[in-house]
Amino acid sequence: VHEPRMAAARENAGGEKVQTYRDFRKLLENKDIDAVIVGTNGHWHVLSTIYACRAGKDVYVEKPLGTSIGEGRAAVEAARKYDRVVQIGTQQRSWEHYARAAEAIQSGKLGEISEVKVWDMDYQYPGFGSPPDADPPPDLDWDFWVGPSPAQPYNPNKIAYHYWFFDFGGGWQVDWAVHHYDIVNWCMGVKEPISATASGGFLCFEQPCNTQWPDTFSGVCEYGPGPVAKKGFLLQYTYRGGCRREHRSHGKMFFGTEASMILDRGGYTITAEARGDRKLGEVIDEFRGADPNHAEVFIQNVRNHTRPFADVEEGHHATNPGHLMNIAWKLGRKIRWDGEKEQVIGDEEANALVTKNYRAPWTLDV
Repeated sequence: VHEPRMAAARENAGGEKVQTYRDFRKLLENKDIDAVIVGTNGHWHVLSTIYACRAGKDVYVEKPLGTSIGEGRAAVEAARKYDRVVQIGTQQRSWEHYARAAEAIQSGKLGEISEVKVWDMDYQYPGFGSPPDADPPPDLDWDFWVGPSPAQPYNPNKIAYHYWFFDFGGGWQVDWAVHHYDIVNWCMGVKEPISATASGGFLCFEQPCNTQWPDTFSGVCEYGPGPVAKKGFLLQYTYRGGCRREHRSHGKMFFGTEASMILDRGGYTITAEARGDRKLGEVIDEFRGADPNHAEVFIQNVRNHTRPFADVEEGHHATNPGHLMNIAWKLGRKIRWDGEKEQVIGDEEANALVTKNYRAPWTLDV
């Protein structure tokens, strides 16, 4: 839908011999194509996946899985209905040190875990400004770009920083933190929280700034008893848009009665509590990470028609904590969540935000 981007992609892929399309539905009509990669903006991820599954294609879809919980569930239903391999781009599931970390946590090495802290620090100061709405560039099909989201005026920030606008994304704690939540789900053996609350505001960026998601954000999801945390645990997420550390600007920390683990893409470190002959902070295990080819894992699953470890349903569950915290933040109150029914309990206003209303002619039908 954007001529310059399409031309650049064509050149990178081999030039004039590469066929391009302005409408992805035309590409899906090609019977010679077995699988597709969905690397669009987040608000197109689910709809593209549904169309691809319906056309008999296997799908590698980037995270996050849509801009609402209902969209993610629709993607799962499409994968199952059409019996397609659908792998989400949560590539950390293919990294050895995350598997080792999950094994350590599930074996009880940390003891009883009561809290997991997750953070993203991304230096975006002074912010994005507030350019005026304008006519879209002639080489951009703005209406198609907006797609199933509500019709609205073109604004350059909506293109450049799309995930900061709720019609097109969910902020950092959906669009990026899904990587964190996915690992927490894996390590802790859980799928859905039982409640969510959040606070945050525009406390850092210079104003005016027309983006919608706050530059400073903190949310908490509560999880019930599970295979690792027998009494349940808290997941706390923090985003800081005005600072960045030299090391571990993005990561997770698991707090247990015997030890704690700090985990990121560089590896993990387990440090002891002061119990027995161990000193507080003593390093008892450490492993540096490596980055294997998550895309190659997808190809193997396509060839064998096997369900990926980073299956679409795992991606759906990993995206939901961010959606729930966003709902709690928008409404300014704690919400209780029924993960089996995927409904907010006793709050009709919150429940109305679980699924996105699509703009005609687009529908979420599977």
